[in-house]
Amino acid sequence: MGFSTDKMVENITHWANVNSGSYNVLGLERLSALLTKAFSVLECEGDVMSLPPIERVDEMGNNSKIDLGPMLRFWKREKASVQVLLVGHMDTVYGIDHPFQTVTRKSDNTLCGPGVTDMKGGLCVILEALNAFEKMPGAKNLGWELIINPDEEIGSPGSGPFLTDRAAHHHVGLLFEPAMDEKGTLAGVRKGTGNFAINVKGKAAHAGRDFHLGRNAISALAGIVQRIDRLNGERDGVTLHIGLISGGDAINIVPEHAIARIDVRTRIREDEKWIRDHLEAIIAETNKIEGIESSLSGIFTRRPKVLDIKMQKLYDLVLDVAQKLGQHLEIKPSGGCCDGNNLAEAGLPNVDTLGVRGGKIHSSDEYLLIDSLAERAKLTTAILARLNEQGF
Repeated sequence: MGFSTDKMVENITHWANVNSGSYNVLGLERLSALLTKAFSVLECEGDVMSLPPIERVDEMGNNSKIDLGPMLRFWKREKASVQVLLVGHMDTVYGIDHPFQTVTRKSDNTLCGPGVTDMKGGLCVILEALNAFEKMPGAKNLGWELIINPDEEIGSPGSGPFLTDRAAHHHVGLLFEPAMDEKGTLAGVRKGTGNFAINVKGKAAHAGRDFHLGRNAISALAGIVQRIDRLNGERDGVTLHIGLISGGDAINIVPEHAIARIDVRTRIREDEKWIRDHLEAIIAETNKIEGIESSLSGIFTRRPKVLDIKMQKLYDLVLDVAQKLGQHLEIKPSGGCCDGNNLAEAGLPNVDTLGVRGGKIHSSDEYLLIDSLAERAKLTTAILARLNEQGF
């Protein structure tokens, strides 16, 4: 199997130079057009799908509707005996105003840029592997479906239900998040996650003349945040991270509004009730303060991914294929989550870190190791060939 590394780098550079932050709908539309053209070489069926708007609590504590970018779907041989669902995402964590916008070649083997590893590199691996597989004689027992969503970095709120539905039509899932480290390690067990917002309303007043008439929403929120932070360490594997706080209008006004956004991570399904019970108790206690009204909103977006019998069987298959290619891979747990959690919750065994090797994702130093492009494309092609020959 021969792969043109230069062509792969060219594609990734082209795609990553288009800002595709999760909320940049115009950028996502532009990128989806480029991806549709690139994947047309597979001579498969395809569709550009619209996702419904999502609700998000704004800075004033009000529910607002936010549009999402388009989702791409490609498929071939729907009636084949073995069905594989491949999943990737086109969005990144870098918004339209983020300073990190341009791809640069740092060395012969290092490409630096927004989303080059997470996961424009993974999309390139998918394209090259499917193209190589389709050129193999006898590639007829395996049908595949590829979904490229625009909202993975924000928890797949729009595409998640579709992924769950499509999982039921497949035997195996392959996802192309970046490898866990430069050695190519695969993620095994993954934590679950939830996104919550705590909205506090007080009463505005002049900070000098009528200070005593005001009710400070920021002060009340500060108490809430301290109590939430103290929950960390009380339950094994559970973390509650206060990621964003906003509030107030001007320094001489007692703030009427304040909001905190919280990322929570779970180890087992039962953690969800523990988290929600504690958050609701903190809210109830805060609401005993005269003139303060606080509320909790949000959901658990992804459940923990565990390695059951079917999942372990798939990982064993992948490790065996890699071994025969001379690639020695390991598996380790991850505190992060991805669409692999969604597919696992739907009952579909999947390996979700078949993307490129690199590092420093979600930062302005994100980089890709170029030699991993052909390596991971070769691995994915061989996995598809094994499934085509032996089934699952």
